[in-house]
Amino acid sequence: MSFTLSSAARRAAVTAFTAALLVPLTACGGGDSGDDSDAGAKSTESATGAPKAELTVLAASSLTDVFEAAGATYEKENPGTKVTFSFAGSQELAAQVEQGAPADALVTADTKTMDGLKDDTGTPTVIARNRLVIATGEGNPEKIENLEDLADTKLKVVLAAPEVPVGRYSEQVLDAQKIDVKPVSQEPNVRAVLSKVELGEADAGIVYKTDAATATDKVDAIEIPDAQNAVAQYPAATLKTSEHAEAAAAFVAWLSSPEAQKLLQDAGFQRP
Repeated sequence: MSFTLSSAARRAAVTAFTAALLVPLTACGGGDSGDDSDAGAKSTESATGAPKAELTVLAASSLTDVFEAAGATYEKENPGTKVTFSFAGSQELAAQVEQGAPADALVTADTKTMDGLKDDTGTPTVIARNRLVIATGEGNPEKIENLEDLADTKLKVVLAAPEVPVGRYSEQVLDAQKIDVKPVSQEPNVRAVLSKVELGEADAGIVYKTDAATATDKVDAIEIPDAQNAVAQYPAATLKTSEHAEAAAAFVAWLSSPEAQKLLQDAGFQRP
């Protein structure tokens, strides 16, 4: 159940829950390790005009590879700024936000999750779109051709859990085609689904096109026709609890810039 905490309660929640709720952070690039005090972050600007700060961005798992590259690029353009990402399923990120985990911006893999956090975020902007594919083992040993094939009970199919955006999208496309798939497991995020297929623990899984593209040496991607597919939207927003509001807003705005959009599209994401 979603709930809203007062500012005081959030600060208390941070102390008690941060270690449990905030997944290990992946730092990108080689940002400056100088003074990161609030005063310094607010008073000092980078060469491009963005305020310097150490930013923590909560981001959907499917953005892992492209955001690591984007973070390094942003740091290079903004010396003195460091961008650290925490990647997880969008539903996990929402729980972190609701409990007041310290972060500056949020990017989810669906608008539903972001809309549920409207009291905690600034106005979101969709920065990219994505589509689903069927991931199979390299060489597609089971000769899977379409969604209908996933109903074969001899196949080991994995899906993301229904509360995860990619799991919800998967349910939508399967239900629309009246295809009954009984997954052998339901995973907490799209990367976990992909991993099961990569390791040979599953014959197939439904993932985003961009995730399959990160493992072309281990999986094959079977296209799903547009008429049967779903479009995932990725909204980005600042968090109201950010201690670096201007720097967070600058980073979120940069995600819509031509340079950031080129990185996203080169990774297989579609224009917003």
